Amino acid sequence: MDFLTFLQQLINGLSLGSLYALIAIGYTLVYGILRLINFAHGDLLMVVAYLAVMGVGLFSWPWPAAFGLAIGLTGLMGVLLERGAYRPLRRAPRISLLISAIAASFLLENLALVIAGGRPQAFPTPRVLSGAFALGGLYVPRLSLLIPLVTAALLAVLFIIIYRTSVGRAMRAIALDLSTVSLMGIDVNRIIAFTFLIGSLLAGAGGLLWAMKYPQVNPFMGIMPGLKAFIAAVLGGIGNVTGAVLGGLLLGLLEVMIVAFFPAWAGYRDAVAFTLLIALLLVRPTGLLGEALGQEKL
Repeated sequence: MDFLTFLQQLINGLSLGSLYALIAIGYTLVYGILRLINFAHGDLLMVVAYLAVMGVGLFSWPWPAAFGLAIGLTGLMGVLLERGAYRPLRRAPRISLLISAIAASFLLENLALVIAGGRPQAFPTPRVLSGAFALGGLYVPRLSLLIPLVTAALLAVLFIIIYRTSVGRAMRAIALDLSTVSLMGIDVNRIIAFTFLIGSLLAGAGGLLWAMKYPQVNPFMGIMPGLKAFIAAVLGGIGNVTGAVLGGLLLGLLEVMIVAFFPAWAGYRDAVAFTLLIALLLVRPTGLLGEALGQEKL
């Protein structure tokens, strides 16, 4: 492999890893506060993609308005999921929350199947975001450059919220001890709903970028990216935002580089990701940046 090919694959890996990181943050935020794996989180990618398709194709809205509204409605969907599927079971056994999360995932997928049908649809990628740059012998799609930039900007905003605002301090306090925080006058329900909102908005942004990178929309399109993002969150240390970003980038680079160096393994890239998860859980169950069990922090 020559240097230009390596650089090309490095850009592709960073682009894919940035998408995993955006989605993985939603998993890690919710787990850090509620110790819950929100398996419906990946399906929000499908929700935002269909909303964008409807906005551009059905209502003929300009793509910035359609994409912005789709992300906003996806954030609202995340809040509704918390209010309807998780909040009533907050004091129930953990297995009840897990079952509710799986049921919510199936509900979203089957609603999309009934409403939109099972036939895949093309995603309306804006012309300004399609195409590629040719730099010497390097071929760089515009989205491969845009995705890491958008991810970095959104992560900067997220870290400011978590570490520089009162809401962020409340989120970190709830992650440490929800019961004690609820006795100190903090509206726990509001903070948890805000956490779901932030995670769902990031998933919405990641879903649109994913749909533009792989422009085909179907009711089950969020399953595999959601699982990969979950692996990324566990790899970095679930409950740790920085770990989710690191895990996403590492997983994206690993998937792309394995195919680049071993083309015959291209059909096994998903198997490699799940094998990595099993190996990591055996060697280091808390992930790369995870703390002692039961002490995860945002």
